[in-house]
Amino acid sequence: MVLSREGKLFSTFKSPPFLTALECSGCGATFPPDRIHTFCPECQSPLLVKYDLKSARKKLDRDSFRFRRNGMWRWYELLPVVDPDRIVSLGEGDCPLLRLVHVNRALHLPNVFVKDESENPTGTFKARGLSAAVSKANELGIRKVIVPTAGNAGGAMAAYAARAGMEALVCFPKDAPRANIEESRLAGATVVLIDGLISDAAGIAGETARREGWFDLSTFKEPYRVEGKKIMGYELAESFQWDLPEVIIYPTGGGTGLVGMWKAFTEMESLGWLNQKKKPRLVAVQAAGCAPFVKAMDEGAAFCDFWTGAHTVASGLRVPKSFADQLILKYIRESRGTALAVSDEAILQAQRKFCEMEGIFPAPEGAATLAALEELVRRKWIDPGERVVLFNTGSGLKYLDQLYESQKG
Repeated sequence: MVLSREGKLFSTFKSPPFLTALECSGCGATFPPDRIHTFCPECQSPLLVKYDLKSARKKLDRDSFRFRRNGMWRWYELLPVVDPDRIVSLGEGDCPLLRLVHVNRALHLPNVFVKDESENPTGTFKARGLSAAVSKANELGIRKVIVPTAGNAGGAMAAYAARAGMEALVCFPKDAPRANIEESRLAGATVVLIDGLISDAAGIAGETARREGWFDLSTFKEPYRVEGKKIMGYELAESFQWDLPEVIIYPTGGGTGLVGMWKAFTEMESLGWLNQKKKPRLVAVQAAGCAPFVKAMDEGAAFCDFWTGAHTVASGLRVPKSFADQLILKYIRESRGTALAVSDEAILQAQRKFCEMEGIFPAPEGAATLAALEELVRRKWIDPGERVVLFNTGSGLKYLDQLYESQKG
């Protein structure tokens, strides 16, 4: 894969993607992938991308992907963009999987790792989803994109829209991290600051999209962000020599990554690529001040109630209700996993431990996974020999203003 003069990707891949349809995760209705879609018009559930995995199994060799140019798009055949020249990339993907040596010693767990997504463009894992979504929008001829965000998705969307030559509009809560707001402006996006939470921003973005003809890239309200996030699952399997870790601990706001990775594991099963049948137990980590998945799991509910009064230092976890709540709860339960809430105090302590013990400066959302790990060890929920992967979803550098304010207080 090489770059054209325009900076867009074109490739020497031997076969096109095995894309076949979009399928409703609720009612099972199918839709053609060569047209613009949002979510299911009948049952209001997210749409998921389907591939001809039977044909892919015959034509793709799992071990050949490591010889391609690094990045998310080396998995091109299992991603939804048909024309490689429409791909919009800044080099996202293939972030390091690091063994947490000192954490392992402290907790007497030999196999704890972190997938450090802060190495992505714009400093967060949001780059993966927005690369996929903006690329598909580019292929479908969309030129105006809008997104509501608690922070990092705004900066990522603005960057990829700039790369694609699209107009971008980002709706933030007024108290979103300043770094996210300024990077969006610098990338040329129009920024709207609103009173309230991401749920309020989503309402304004949806109304604006309908009124003014913007395409809404909200989490799960279009089918393609999850496709970018799912590649984290492919990378994990490859890193573990086509086994999978026993436990994944993941900071969960909208939950796109959990759905994406579970989708990846299911696809790899169909492709015959995994050396084991057992999938990881999924742990959804939330902040104590906004924990709708924890409440739903505790109550045995099939969906989440809207969390009122949401508050936390981890802005990416301040999501009162995910559009895909039923799907996420289903996958957590299928995996025999759990949902866990940690306090802001525990998050900030874990952030410092990450820095002091491992030299990694995580976003508060990523730090929450270490706080959750410590609690799971106390509960003896993790066996000593199990392989555990924490996800640091972004760089702590983007939260310096908030960190300063918390220390001042």
